[in-house]
Amino acid sequence: MSETREWLVQWLRDAHAMEEQAETMLNGQLSRLESYPELRERISLHVDETKGQAARLRTCLEQLGEDTSTLKDAGGKLLAMAQSLSGVFAGDEVMKGSLASYTFEHMEIASYTILIAAAKSL
Repeated sequence: MSETREWLVQWLRDAHAMEEQAETMLNGQLSRLESYPELRERISLHVDETKGQAARLRTCLEQLGEDTSTLKDAGGKLLAMAQSLSGVFAGDEVMKGSLASYTFEHMEIASYTILIAAAKSL
């Protein structure tokens, strides 16, 4: 297996774990947004998008004869649960959740930019 392919597989696994983490984080926010129906609806849509992206990443890995990383997926979910629980005690939880989501989205953009470049080089 080429080194580039090995990196691509690892980054696909990382991206899948990232999407699993995002889904857990977003679902944690959803459970506490009763007073913000528009934000709740948008986050609900984002959860669906996130699930779709995770499925696409699984397909990419399967096409390469690989699988997701259970350890990375579990680690991402655990981090998201901790992040979600830490916001429960904040008076400005909605703002902090929005900030965390915004930051996470930019990390996803950077990750997918790297994945695209790696895939093109194969």
